[in-house]
Amino acid sequence: MLSKINDFVVRFANVNGTGSASANYLFAKAIFRMGIPVTPKNIFPSNIQGLPTWYEVRVSEKGYLGRRDGVDLMVSVNPQSMPDDVSSVKSGGYFLYDSTKKLHPELIRDDVKYIGVPLMEICLREFTDPRQRQLFKNIIYVGALSALLDIEFGVFEQLLVEQFKGKDKLIAPNLKSLKLGVQYIHDNYTYPLDLRLERRNLVGDKIMIDGNAACGLGAIYGGATVVAWYPITPSTSVAEAFEMYAEKMRIDPETGKKNYAIVQAEDELAAIGMVIGANWNGARSFTATSGPGLSLMNEFLGLAYFAEIPSVLIDVQRTGPSTGMPTRTQQSDILLAAYASHGDTKQVLLFPATPKECFEMTAGSFDLAEQLQTPIIMMSDLDLGMNDHMSDPFEWDDKREYNRGKVLNAEELEEIPRFGRYLDVDGDGIPYRTIPGTHPTKGSFFTRGTSRDENAAYTEDGTVYARNMDRLLKKWNTTKNIVPAPYLYQQKNNSPYGFIFFGTSTYSAEEAMDIMTRENLIFDAMRLKAFPFNKTVEDFINTHEKVFVIEQNRDGQMRTLLINELNANPQKLIPVLNYDGMPITAHTIMSQVNKNLTPAKPLTYHQ
Repeated sequence: MLSKINDFVVRFANVNGTGSASANYLFAKAIFRMGIPVTPKNIFPSNIQGLPTWYEVRVSEKGYLGRRDGVDLMVSVNPQSMPDDVSSVKSGGYFLYDSTKKLHPELIRDDVKYIGVPLMEICLREFTDPRQRQLFKNIIYVGALSALLDIEFGVFEQLLVEQFKGKDKLIAPNLKSLKLGVQYIHDNYTYPLDLRLERRNLVGDKIMIDGNAACGLGAIYGGATVVAWYPITPSTSVAEAFEMYAEKMRIDPETGKKNYAIVQAEDELAAIGMVIGANWNGARSFTATSGPGLSLMNEFLGLAYFAEIPSVLIDVQRTGPSTGMPTRTQQSDILLAAYASHGDTKQVLLFPATPKECFEMTAGSFDLAEQLQTPIIMMSDLDLGMNDHMSDPFEWDDKREYNRGKVLNAEELEEIPRFGRYLDVDGDGIPYRTIPGTHPTKGSFFTRGTSRDENAAYTEDGTVYARNMDRLLKKWNTTKNIVPAPYLYQQKNNSPYGFIFFGTSTYSAEEAMDIMTRENLIFDAMRLKAFPFNKTVEDFINTHEKVFVIEQNRDGQMRTLLINELNANPQKLIPVLNYDGMPITAHTIMSQVNKNLTPAKPLTYHQ
């Protein structure tokens, strides 16, 4: 018997395009409103309609927000996926299905408890509109779960009122559908189940939001006025979120004029070209893409690096290579982004782990781009970008001023006998720039991707070229102390073993550390927030016997980057990898770590 309170996984198995998403999200939000930590994952196909889709909700009173293996309660209303759905239920778990039709004997397991609710039969009886029958079938099973899991019905009522504000006529049929599900359970089953919910106060002032929306809002607060983009999953909603927020916050209240520009380009290369052009002319501009688009943008990223033009790119990573699995998650663009373009290029990367960091790092990336005069690439992923996450509320200081970097105005240009666009005046490798049009005769009005001297004059003199490349390397070393520093989980070393992780691997890495600590296996840990790496990262590796690098790709790309940039001992860096397109779990981390311990310590992952 499971007997779990506020600690289980519910998975919904639906058909893509049947309106199940809003019903499933209603379920997750109700748990959140009861003050219980919850993390939902939308697992959907890359086609528009017809294939299986899943929605997985982890409830964790301990606040574990990473994905967990195993399903405690499966809600399966898709005959196509039922064999796999049944097999994924843990022994002793529950399987809720539409009992309008009898289950095939092959789907019956002795160690699973079955809950049949005639969803379609109820809909045919209670509703006449075909679309309503389809949609309300989903609401009925949410009502059934309300009774089975002891979810407060008043929470659903409040959520529906909020959801359909201004569309009040939709509230009554949705409430009716919920009550139909509740009543069927009351009439036919013992409730609540051994799995159930109890109200807690563990959420506080946290919010639920996806990373792409947070990036879009962060761009608004970061001063962006131009976005050029080409649609690609899973990054499209970044531009859509920016547009939504811009319509509220970038409209002149007196004239009604839009103080922003959104351009859907013909392809990704054109999009990043527009971004570079807009930034060159003084606007704060950005684009969003995923792996295939990043590949196409490499040529222009090299131009922005070499010509030193501020630019911001949000890469919402997905499973590659090629088209790969467009609706699955990975951290597999690390090397492509770090060395984007041909020749000796190094690009600045940021690694957000939460929606709040998506907001903060996106806003801050425009400052960084202008301060460093280089592209800044935000390395999000599908899990962070498209799934809702519990997040600390966003904060912004209205007194904060943008850091435009070394920009000379007309008066300052007048005082300079000759402006050297690529001259290292301050010894930090970062030159001064101007906004075109600042001065009628002085300043930079054009740029090029060919070699040039300190005064931006074209040259093929190898000595001058090498001098410029050395200055760019000096700027790179300056950058190490400007980008966000890594987060250390301890003030001093407590263990010969260490963890290094970044981005969405953080959730499960923290859970794994917590479990292992309870079993007296202590690990020091560091979460990377940016590339290039500063000395703290190098010291962390040098002072541990083994460092496990946790990432979600096949080839250990972050490990490769650490070895390449820090000349780290490859034998010391142990890869912990996951690349099946699903978020990494604490169980996966613990299993791989255990295989590399001497002697191996049996670790128990209590689900």
